[in-house]
Amino acid sequence: MKILVTGAAGFIGFHLTLRLANDGHDVVALDNLNDYYAVSLKGARLERLGDVPFHTIDIADLKALDALFAQERFTHVVHLAAQAGVRYSVDHPHEYGLSNLTGFLNILDVCNRYQVEHLLYASSSSVYGRQETLPFRETDAANQPASIYAASKRANEMMAYSYADLHRLPATGMRFFTVYGPWGRPDMAPCMFAASLLRDEPIDVFNHGRMARDFTYIDDVVECIVRLLPLPPKGQDSAPHEIYNLGRGKPVALLDFVETLESAMGTTATKHFKQMQLGDIEKTWADTEKLRSVIDYTPQISLEVGIGRFVRWLESHHELVLESVDA
Repeated sequence: MKILVTGAAGFIGFHLTLRLANDGHDVVALDNLNDYYAVSLKGARLERLGDVPFHTIDIADLKALDALFAQERFTHVVHLAAQAGVRYSVDHPHEYGLSNLTGFLNILDVCNRYQVEHLLYASSSSVYGRQETLPFRETDAANQPASIYAASKRANEMMAYSYADLHRLPATGMRFFTVYGPWGRPDMAPCMFAASLLRDEPIDVFNHGRMARDFTYIDDVVECIVRLLPLPPKGQDSAPHEIYNLGRGKPVALLDFVETLESAMGTTATKHFKQMQLGDIEKTWADTEKLRSVIDYTPQISLEVGIGRFVRWLESHHELVLESVDA
């Protein structure tokens, strides 16, 4: 396999690229290094990738993508580059059109024209919207997204299906459920709450704490992607396209998450309880049976173990986290 990882300076992309390189794969990294959050954090991740070939390319630039694919002739692509953030999408919807729609269409186009054997792409648990039936299953309709971000990810799934159907491009969508761990995104709860605890500042708890998330540790997510990579959908009687939930399958109440983080950091937070934010949803919970049936693995690392690892990393990188949260 010759593998391209887009969004390689991002949280999941960085960990996946590092794993693939350490496993001895021929891997190439791509990212546009945008400033949605601190570029210093992205740069620190890239430094740890060592001599992995890296290209600063925006996926909205079809000409640049075409030149890269013509040169490298990738057999596999893991597409993680995107404009992230549910809450950010409420006030900045146009940025999601450029990165998540135009950019993804460009990825589909070059993967098809250069005959990529398997495209894996990032979707999100957000596509389920405010669906009340739990746990979330891949067969659910997922047609009532609560944010433009979620709508863009559901659109990606439909676009990938159409390319699989029309052009027989094998594609696998991965619905990530609240991924956390070392080198995590500074706009997500673990880093934001940890920064507030380090500074002895209050934390904002939305929906008065009546929320739950299927927190999934980064190493588990990477393991799932690595196992899915050599398994392109066959689609003998249908389009070669599949979607999987990548979650632990065990939702954790937000206040229990805060308590676990407090315990690991040896401190107690002052909590400001607030209303639900626009675009947010109350609970996520992944049904992981389909994933397990294909790769004989589902995420396993408990919240206590995962938060413990995150806090140990935080002890030696707290200045970077504080800087990134402030940026």
